[in-house]
Amino acid sequence: MNIMEYLNEKFPTVELVPTVYYQWDIGIHFSLGKGIYQLRENGELNLERFRIGYKQTLTIFKELFDQNDDLFLVTNIYRQKTQQPTKKMKVYQPNLRDKNKLKQLQVKTYPYPFEENEREEYEMQQFSLHCKVNDIRVNGLLKAAINEDFPLKPRFGGDSVHYPDVFFVNITKDIIFFVYDDRGCEVISRTADRLRPLYEKYYDWIEGVDRERIQKGLRM
Repeated sequence: MNIMEYLNEKFPTVELVPTVYYQWDIGIHFSLGKGIYQLRENGELNLERFRIGYKQTLTIFKELFDQNDDLFLVTNIYRQKTQQPTKKMKVYQPNLRDKNKLKQLQVKTYPYPFEENEREEYEMQQFSLHCKVNDIRVNGLLKAAINEDFPLKPRFGGDSVHYPDVFFVNITKDIIFFVYDDRGCEVISRTADRLRPLYEKYYDWIEGVDRERIQKGLRM
């Protein structure tokens, strides 16, 4: 089974592009580092904001994923069609415990998923790897996702028009988890039962404007 076959069977209305939360009824949108601004008054980065975001995303991930779960680690690269690759994408190589698994990496090219008038110039390359959770260094991946807009390491790198998007697709539990940047993350599930405890436990990480929609999807 490849990633598209899995999505067609389990999440038939979902495309792995930002905002999966709005493509599926059963899901939660979490805000990260609520009430803490990214910059201090002197213009320096507020590293406490990022430390909290790292901790929150890792906490949520551990609630959703067990070490022996099967997953697709999916990465979207957005690039100019005529562009020659010049930089390494730092998603798989640094974060795989067994580098031999790189041979199993699959890639497919899709139309640019954002502004329609730019599709002649840009495209999306989607990489996917079927592996176990314990095959990957989760902490580094989550930190790099949060660091998107800031000069912090680790970073994903690559020749992107936009920063790469990385999705964790848990095919054991039928859950998709996506950290879009330091502001927040999203999780969707085939069943509401998997997410209700998460909603109740981390209620304070959810914005009030999102709660009605989430409660409706979770049938609460």
